[in-house]
Amino acid sequence: MENPGRRRAGGPIDREHLAKQCLHDANLEIEVLRLFDETITRYVERLSAAREPEEIRMNLHVIKGAAAGIGAFTVADMAPQAEDALREGWSVGTELIEDLSMAVEEVRGYIAGIVAEAGE
Repeated sequence: MENPGRRRAGGPIDREHLAKQCLHDANLEIEVLRLFDETITRYVERLSAAREPEEIRMNLHVIKGAAAGIGAFTVADMAPQAEDALREGWSVGTELIEDLSMAVEEVRGYIAGIVAEAGE
């Protein structure tokens, strides 16, 4: 479940957190968001294709860390649920992966808007 204290109003990315991570450099924010967009797309694809629990866990861990780094806390807070289930020997259902994928797509759309707004 999402930690409500970690999501700020105004979109799926905590822009204040992102600004701090990028030392308040707007150009760096755009570059970080572009890199995140490329990376998250790759890891969601890998997650969807993964069959072995360790492979699934590794992809979830990368997604969680990348999302937390830019302030996409909804995504970052979803991944540990699946990681915990795997650690306890449970399988991760396709519904959770689909929910995570939808949350990632929301973030990617938000990023596209930020990049377009910046004229990049």
